[in-house]
Amino acid sequence: MNKFDFNKELDCTGLNCPLPVLKTKKIMDNMAKGEILRMISTDPGSKNDVTSWVGRTGNEILSIEELGKKLIFFIRKA
Repeated sequence: MNKFDFNKELDCTGLNCPLPVLKTKKIMDNMAKGEILRMISTDPGSKNDVTSWVGRTGNEILSIEELGKKLIFFIRKA
């Protein structure tokens, strides 16, 4: 399992599309450049949704881990 020091954590367990991406965007908008968010989701669509969103915003996915039904994203603010 990859581990990163992260500045904020967002638990989107149990939320479905588009809420994980919307909540991630809201948190990331208030973070400083270079800070890292750890986001947890159980929505399988989050993998594609977050990857697509990151591509549009210039932020960086450092890691996506799958632990059972949970997806754990580490995202660095651009």
